[in-house]
Amino acid sequence: MTARNNGRTAWQERIPGGPDGRRMLLVAFIDKTGTGLWTTASALYFTLVAGLSLTRVGLLLGLAGAVGVAGAPLAGHLADRFPLTRVLVGAQLLRAAALLALLTTDHYGLLLLFASVGALPDRGSNVLTKLYAARATGSQRVRYQAINRTVGNLGWAVGGLGAAGALTTGTAAAYQTLLIGNALSYAVIAALTLRCAEPPAPSHIVAGAARPPSGPAAPSPRATRSNPWRDRPFLLFTLTETVLYLDDTIIQVGMPLWIVHSTQAPAGLAPLVLVLNSVLVVLFQVPLSRFGTSSAAARNLLVPLACLFTGGCLALAASATGGSWTAVAALIAAAVALTFAEMVHAVASWELSVAIAAPDAQGTYLGVHGLAASAQRGAGPLLVTAVIATGPVAWPALGAGYAVVCLLQRRLVRDRLPEPALSVPPITVSEH
Repeated sequence: MTARNNGRTAWQERIPGGPDGRRMLLVAFIDKTGTGLWTTASALYFTLVAGLSLTRVGLLLGLAGAVGVAGAPLAGHLADRFPLTRVLVGAQLLRAAALLALLTTDHYGLLLLFASVGALPDRGSNVLTKLYAARATGSQRVRYQAINRTVGNLGWAVGGLGAAGALTTGTAAAYQTLLIGNALSYAVIAALTLRCAEPPAPSHIVAGAARPPSGPAAPSPRATRSNPWRDRPFLLFTLTETVLYLDDTIIQVGMPLWIVHSTQAPAGLAPLVLVLNSVLVVLFQVPLSRFGTSSAAARNLLVPLACLFTGGCLALAASATGGSWTAVAALIAAAVALTFAEMVHAVASWELSVAIAAPDAQGTYLGVHGLAASAQRGAGPLLVTAVIATGPVAWPALGAGYAVVCLLQRRLVRDRLPEPALSVPPITVSEH
């Protein structure tokens, strides 16, 4: 029994953030499981249950996604002024309410309204969970985010498998069950989040305002809070991040289209590429996190990131130049290179975005940074499909452009890195 307890203690100590950190990992797993249930079926629900045409479904999802872009900066702004856990609970409950509201109507205008309202907290939750990790785990935030991403991928897989089983029936009840299942997952994680302690912030939030630090050099209570919208270097950093998120679109959108339309590889390879991506993330995201445990180390990762992405693009170009076996080998090499690029960028981005954010407006800064992923989701597919339409020669050009952006970001953050390199002291959040 003692050996078992010692083993359990050692396992718990490897997860930063104490009991609340582990609870938030359970939140991430349940969240992604529920999202995996619904995401697979959402478009089909609007066509088969709500009776919308394909054009209307595309317009609804596109407009809701555009509205959702505002969710990241809005969530960050609120997190700087109110307790973070309460803002996160509010976002989770709003996601559940917006989903359940879809069941009440098939009117297009109302469906668009409910989908748009739900998109705001959906995008905002990503920023809030990242901010929680930064505040609760301190200098171990990169490792924690890596564990969180691994757990999230497992949740996606479980949810996807559950959706696949339910969708075999093809009934309206099956789609409605998946929607309700996702809404219930949000209610469950809201209850779990309420049990988490409020993590200390760089500037403690009291009565909706930042409390100035103590000491003779403390600013007056009326001191102006840092504003990321006036911080040109940070805005340029966010712009470069929009480009560096392209690996996600290439793997999920570009490679399946490229396989089918431009290579002699079998079409069945497309879903296997996505499986390979998920498996590699589960196996290697946490081990790779040790290479980004300081701001300087994270900055140095931008060079191998450029090499990995460029190598993946060259492999994609090569996949269109030979027979089926050559294509398969090149596509697998591309998938591996781009997946490692995705993981390396995740490590560098987690650390750098927190390190260069102003401590007195950390949530607002991370909210603005969250626009990068949202913007890439909209613009990325357009760029990637244009590359595919151009042909194999466009992939090396894309890789070269990506490498230039990596070097630009490396230079950009050089003078913004804190001293010492770890910008946030270690913090352990206790359990209630």
